[in-house]
Amino acid sequence: MKDALLATLIEEYSAVEAFASILTLETKALTALSPLELLPPIVEKKTELIGVLARLETTRDTLLAEMGFPSGWPGMELAASADARLAAQWALLQKAAERARRFNTSNGELIRVRMDYNQRALTALQVAVPQKTGFYGPDGRIPARSAA
Repeated sequence: MKDALLATLIEEYSAVEAFASILTLETKALTALSPLELLPPIVEKKTELIGVLARLETTRDTLLAEMGFPSGWPGMELAASADARLAAQWALLQKAAERARRFNTSNGELIRVRMDYNQRALTALQVAVPQKTGFYGPDGRIPARSAA
């Protein structure tokens, strides 16, 4: 049982490292001039890895339950406290997950800044130009003067 849990942790660590690498590519894409061309395959790979990570987490929780431990972080902490190999791999996994979390937070901020910039640009383009005599409207006609 412990060997299966250790193998799952190793596989989970690899998946988190792959996820962190994809987040690095996402950072580069988000800072590029034309991110829309670069982002679709990155989003596809992220979605795939999220599925892999969810499956591995379920497997880990199942193995923990079979060993008599609670699921999730508390169970993993208990299992790791009873086995040095599990503790070492669990520590590696936690460090990789923290690194991926930092990348993801940073990318979220980049997206927020880009969206804010786009919204301000759109607002600037939509500012209503005061009607002046002699200027034509979007229909190509000069609007009638209103009697003041």
